[in-house]
Amino acid sequence: MIEKVKKAIYTPEFANVLSIHCDASRFYDVVYSTLIARWTKSSTSLHCMAHSLNPKYYSSQWLEEDPNRVAPHRDTELTNERRRCLIKLYPDPQVRNKVMEEYGYFSLNMGDYSRPDALENKFYFEPLIWWASYGASTPRLQSLAFRLLNQPCSSSCCERNWSTYSFIQGLKRNKLEPKRAQDLVYVHTNLRLLARAEPTYYKDRDSMWDLTGDGHESMEPGINDDVLELAELSLDEPTLERMLVNDEMDY
Repeated sequence: MIEKVKKAIYTPEFANVLSIHCDASRFYDVVYSTLIARWTKSSTSLHCMAHSLNPKYYSSQWLEEDPNRVAPHRDTELTNERRRCLIKLYPDPQVRNKVMEEYGYFSLNMGDYSRPDALENKFYFEPLIWWASYGASTPRLQSLAFRLLNQPCSSSCCERNWSTYSFIQGLKRNKLEPKRAQDLVYVHTNLRLLARAEPTYYKDRDSMWDLTGDGHESMEPGINDDVLELAELSLDEPTLERMLVNDEMDY
């Protein structure tokens, strides 16, 4: 990504417009430091493991696009983070060694991974499709690839967590300690997931956490205060009363 940003900044069209305000190299230094800071914050051992399981980064087509590129198994930093991740995921040394052995077959194109179509499609197939097509000979590594590469690149999970947190702690309930609020969010979220697994969920949608779906905009102070009064944050589902409203009522 940094390579693409650098190429875009130093294009004649963009550089000419940028020269009116500042020097292109100075602008690139600012953008570069921002990207590196974000990368450092987001780069964890789990991210490095997922990167190492993407077959595209072992393909000759991808490596030949830039002479500075190296495959993940030849990168020292990635190797250290990958090893750290495997230690956390597989505490049993015997299982972990088996996974590392399977990774060696994958990264060195040995066994079934040496087939011409497997090598060619590393660059063209989606990672999950490639692992489903060619990863059967290493079942443990294939299962790990499915778990990591199947994660969507989306912030919807964070948004859902924030909306749940705003429902639990707001203007009317703002004296909760951080640990207490985090525990309530954890319990609330898991109760919601458990409720969706129950057969009665599709028959009775009066659970408190499903009144507004994943958002709680209608739970803000001043809006539906009568509903907010029912939220006692207990482990029991509240019982809501139904009532009919006659539009022809006299005022």
